[in-house]
Amino acid sequence: MPAKQHSSAPPSSSKATAKTTAKATTTAAKAAKKPAKKTPGKKAVEAAADVPGPPGPADPPSASGESTLGRIPVLDVRPVVQQGRRPAKAVTGESFEVSATVFREGHDAVAANVVLRDPAGRPGPWTPMRELAPGTDRWGATVTAGEPGRWTYTVEAWSDPVATWQHHAGIKIPAGIDTELVLEEGARLYDRAAAGIPDGQRPVLREAVAALRNDNRPAAWRLAAALAPQVQDLL
Repeated sequence: MPAKQHSSAPPSSSKATAKTTAKATTTAAKAAKKPAKKTPGKKAVEAAADVPGPPGPADPPSASGESTLGRIPVLDVRPVVQQGRRPAKAVTGESFEVSATVFREGHDAVAANVVLRDPAGRPGPWTPMRELAPGTDRWGATVTAGEPGRWTYTVEAWSDPVATWQHHAGIKIPAGIDTELVLEEGARLYDRAAAGIPDGQRPVLREAVAALRNDNRPAAWRLAAALAPQVQDLL
């Protein structure tokens, strides 16, 4: 059936769904009251994904009848139990992997990270995610929950202009295509990035910018200076 077409269930079906949902919720509430099994020397912690649950009867469809997704969708976030109705569980200090399917329209690079929030709702440091298998759009990162309580996590994703430029430069510079244009594009990009980091760390990027604009050096040398490990770590 085309995505733009809708079919509505008869009232009897909607009522049955509501009863089933209510019953499942009651069952889950009863199960939640049961004491959890304890591990000697460990305290239980819970982690819940900060993602919306499945659409409910009150959620209206979009005007076009299609799924409402942004330019960079974040889908199938895990771990998740019963589509987010119940939390995943771990023990204090246990590491676990958060994964999601992340992609974007077009050919630009995308990046993602995970942000843990403690039971008080305070966000911790973000953890960069990596593509688990090239070409699968599946990203993941390992995080660790600390004190006992209900933790949440958020997956953030964005278009990565630095990785996009580095990919293009790695193809065009060796081939001698638009060399000066590509190097100047990188210099402006790094210059903009330098404005968003602490003053004490800016010299590293400033040196990379100067190298990219040093037309007394070969193009390959200028690109290598911009891809140096200390520059990559800072970016």
